[in-house]
This record gives sequence, structure tokens and C-alpha cells, in this order.
Amino acid sequence: MLSRVAESIYWMARYIERAENLARFIDVTLNLILDQPTSQVPQWEPLVNTTGDEEFFKKHYGVASGENVIRFLTSDAKYSNSILSVLRLARENGRTVRESISSEAWEELNEFYHYVNAEAKSDTALNSPSDYFRNVKQHAHLFNGILDATLSHDAGWHFANLGRLMERADKTSRILDVKYFTLLPSAADVGTTIDDLGWSAVLRSVSGFEMYRRRFRSLRVKKVVDFLILDRAFPRAVQFCLSGAEWSMREITGSQPLTYRNAAERRLGSLKAELAYTDVYTIIARGLHQFIDDLQTKINSIGEGIHETFFAIRPVENTQSQLQKQA
Repeated sequence: MLSRVAESIYWMARYIERAENLARFIDVTLNLILDQPTSQVPQWEPLVNTTGDEEFFKKHYGVASGENVIRFLTSDAKYSNSILSVLRLARENGRTVRESISSEAWEELNEFYHYVNAEAKSDTALNSPSDYFRNVKQHAHLFNGILDATLSHDAGWHFANLGRLMERADKTSRILDVKYFTLLPSAADVGTTIDDLGWSAVLRSVSGFEMYRRRFRSLRVKKVVDFLILDRAFPRAVQFCLSGAEWSMREITGSQPLTYRNAAERRLGSLKAELAYTDVYTIIARGLHQFIDDLQTKINSIGEGIHETFFAIRPVENTQSQLQKQA
């Protein structure tokens, strides 16, 4: 497969996943505010902080109000990681490889982009946020389902799966990190209804509430951390995503288990092994924020390794637009 085609498929899938996870980020914040209307804990500023683009936000918006943050993350065409911007990039990547994906997948991608573009003009994300974010998530699910059902599961599909799972691992860690410091108004709320509502909202934001309750009976910080980072069966857990990404990478390269032919395989294998030999008590003792910050750095390094290994044979200026900051 040409590196140009592989890169476009990889980023197409990754941008779709990014759009969906941005919708999840904002939706969980809205739900927390509705459930905890008297909370004095800032809910919107952490969403800006996790993007790493605080300077851009302060320059163009100033105060981190709900309206400003929602518009920034959904419909700001000048911000490269808004839902509108990443859908535009996904569609452009899909357009360049239309011959390599099914017509059904292209039609859904095109429809997804036009929906987001039209709703951005009418401020639907502000006026009817529940409907907007539900539709964004449903479009992403539909696209991924169509891609899985209509694309041959060869190298092209594995590049899509690799991009999707690397993005998902990063965003699951970020949503946990963002909410860890903003869920509890005070230590006295631990184990109370407020505590339960907060962690329920986090789990629902990754569609994991029911699966969590199947495994654990009570809502506790350590159990939620264990579930979202170390679970090997839940599709949005970091460990599950990295395992799936490694499988797709080995299908692409033909590498055998426990062999590492390139930087991407070595970095991914190292992080996967690190998670396999840790536990939630070690994570909490180290500090959840510190652990996740290091985790995100390593996920970004894997992304760089993927670029170096599979895509960097083309001139840098032709791929620069693809190297978006991890949001």
C-alpha cells in the first residue's frame, strides 16, 4: 500500500474518533453541571487546559464560560482541533482515498461533515447540546460500523483501526484526567450521592457505565481508574486500545509476537508491557495526574513512531498538515 494512502486512511479514522471524543468530553461536563448545579468547582476551564491550547483560547475567547468553551471545541473553524475542523480534515483525507474505501463509507463521512458544518452555522451545540452531541456520536459509530462492514480487513483497514485506537486510548486517559480534579466539591463528598453522580457521568461519557457495573458493584475512584486504564475487555479502556493497536500494527508489518522491527513497535510494546505489569494501587500511589501525563507523552511518542515508520518517506512539507497536536 502506498504510504500516501495509508496515511490518509490512518488520519481519516483518527479524526473521526477525535470528533466523537470531543463530543463525549463536553457532554459529560454538561451532565455533571446538571447533576451538581450548586457545585463551585470549575467545570469548563479544565476542558480547555486538556487541549494544550490555552493561549489560543485566551486570545480569542478570554473567559472559560460554558458558551465560549462549547463554541471553541465544536464550531471554531480557526481552531484546528474543534469538531468542525477535524471533520473537515477527516473528509479531505477520505476524499483523497475514495478509491480505497467503500462508497457507503465515503457517503457517511460526507454526510457527517455536512451535518456538523450546517449545525455550526446555527449554533445547535449551544441551543440543543444533547441532540447535537448525541448525533455526533451516532454519526461516528455509523461511520466506524460501515467501515468495518464494507472495507476488506487488509492493510487499509488495519491502518484505520490503528489510528482509531491510538486516538481513543489518548482521549480516554484525558477525560479521566480532566474529571479527576473537578468531580468532588470537598473531601466530605466522598462516597455520597454527589460522588456517585460524578463518577457515573464519567463512565457514561465513555459508554461504560453498564459494563462497569457488571464488573464492580460500587462506584469508587480506584475501581473507575482500574476499569478505564487497565481493563482488557472494555473497548475504550487504554489497555484494550493499545492491545488492539499492536495487533493491527503487527498485521501491517508482519512482525511476530515479541519481536520489534521498528520504533513504533518498540514504543507501543514498551508501553503495553508497562501497563501489563502495573496495578491501580501503584497508579494512585504515584499520582493519577502524573501517571496520565506520562502515559499521554508515551502515546504521542508512539504516534511519532508511526509517522516515522510508515509515512515519513514523503517530503515533510506534504505531511505537515497531518501532524496535528494531540488534543
